This record gives sequence, C-alpha cells and structure tokens, in this order.
Amino acid sequence: MIEFVLWFVTNIVLAPYNLLLAIANPAAWLNWSNPEAVMRFIYYGASVELFFVVFTAFVVVTLMGMFWRRSILWAGVRILEGIANAVGRTAAWAGLLMVLVQVMIVFLQRIFRVAEIQLGPLGTTLAMDLSWWAEGLKFYNALVVTLCVSWTFVQGGHVRVDLFYSKVKFRTKRVIDMFGAIFFMMPAIGLTYLYAWFFMWRHLMTPAVTSTSDLDRMLMQSRIFRWNVETIGFSPNGFNAYFLFKVLIVVFCVMVLMQAVAVFWRAYCEFVEGPESEDKYLDRDVTGSAAQDIEHAAHSGYS
Repeated sequence: MIEFVLWFVTNIVLAPYNLLLAIANPAAWLNWSNPEAVMRFIYYGASVELFFVVFTAFVVVTLMGMFWRRSILWAGVRILEGIANAVGRTAAWAGLLMVLVQVMIVFLQRIFRVAEIQLGPLGTTLAMDLSWWAEGLKFYNALVVTLCVSWTFVQGGHVRVDLFYSKVKFRTKRVIDMFGAIFFMMPAIGLTYLYAWFFMWRHLMTPAVTSTSDLDRMLMQSRIFRWNVETIGFSPNGFNAYFLFKVLIVVFCVMVLMQAVAVFWRAYCEFVEGPESEDKYLDRDVTGSAAQDIEHAAHSGYS
C-alpha cells in the first residue's frame, strides 16, 4: 500500500516535468518522418505519464476553482461545453448529408440504373462505384453518433433512467452528478480510450502495438515500422476508408472525457451557489417554437 502511494505521489510530482519535457521537445514525438517519433507518440498517447498529466491538471484547476476563484471552473465549463456544442452542431449536418446521399443512390440506381456516381466539385472528379457511396452512409452515421454525443448531453437529449433523481433536492442532484462524472463517466471512457487507441493504430501501421509494450520495445519495433492504413472494404468496390471509424472512436472518447469534466465542474459550482445558478451559462438550442421547446425540456428532465 505504501509503495502504491509513493508511486502515485511521485507521478503527480513528475507530471509538470513530463508536460514541459514534451512541449520543449516536439520533434521527439511529432516528427512523423522519423519512425521513432511515431512510436513515442503512440506510446505516450495512452501512457501512465499522459494519465497523470491530465489527472494533475484536472486536480489543480479544480482546487483553484474550489479554494481561490470559482470563476475558473465556470470558465472551464463554458469552454468545454462550447467545444461540445460547436463540434456537435457541425457534425449534425452529416445527418442531412446521409439522407441526401441515400436519396441520390436510390434515385440513380432505380431510375437510371447507373453503376457509378461521378462528382466534379471545383474542377476535380470523384468517380466511385455505387456500393462505395452506399457503404459510406455508415460513416456519416458514425460522425453523428461519435461527435454529437457531448452536444446531445449539453442539450439534455440523452435518455435518463430516472429512478429517484427527480424526487431529490437540488443539491442532492448535484452530488449525484459529481459522483456519476467521477466514478462512472471518467473510468468507463478511460478504459474505452485505452482499448480504442491501440485498436486504431493497429489499423494504421505495422508492426502491431499493444498496451503492454514498453517504450524500449516500441522503439526497437520502429526499425521495421511502415504505414499500413486500412483500405479494405466489405465489397471489392466498397467504402475503403474504414480506418476513419477507428479514429472516430478515439475522438469520441476525448469528447466524452471533456464532457465528464464539464459535468463535474458545473455540478460543483451549482451545488455551492444554489438553485439560482441552475443552467448558468448553459447554451441550449431552440427550435423557434415555444411549445416544442417546453416539450423538449419536459422530456429531457429540465425545467
């Protein structure tokens, strides 16, 4: 137990040093013309060092907001929720694009019996088999699912299994939110990220890397490093960029982790300031119809 505590404290103390070391030597992990730099990037992208850098930053900012200026936490909430809203509102247009492409496929296939669709934007020509466009619909759907999740959370659009939450007092709700963010959202998305990170890289390069590989072993593997981006579709002429799905899983994990931090900080600030601070600085979308906005608020559990 004492050894674990010493290890934990040591890594927290070293976190600022590791961060400054990475900032001061960007070529060591960002110069991707060097295979060793790629391997360092892969290793540190899911390393103990990165965990403690993120963890220490979260703890320091949280303590500053708790014991110095609460405005720091509110600023963090506004930044993180602003990113979630910006990314989600942009990615949501993929839903419209998905519908338009589906209509185009059905129309051209059923009426004109074409086997290939050609587009020529800005003087360039994109000619792909019909099956490529059809399989690509899954990518648009993945964009909506992975990039709109935090935005939907901010907007109160996720389904809430409300067993007792609505019956408890305001501050009790905030305690539940803080507990859920720390003990459910963060650990779950952290584990998902660790799996998704190496899963993504196994479809981008060879040799295969795993979470159990140490840095020295990965640097040795860099001698036989080569890019091997996954371009195999389910059909011979089908969608050939399935590696993008793996990238989206990693981005999804980062978005959810940021939202978990925002949930914790907002819940704490509202807990301290009381009911009058509920939904403070919250940027929610409106439909333009008061009746629809009221119905959405009722179904999402917000007053």
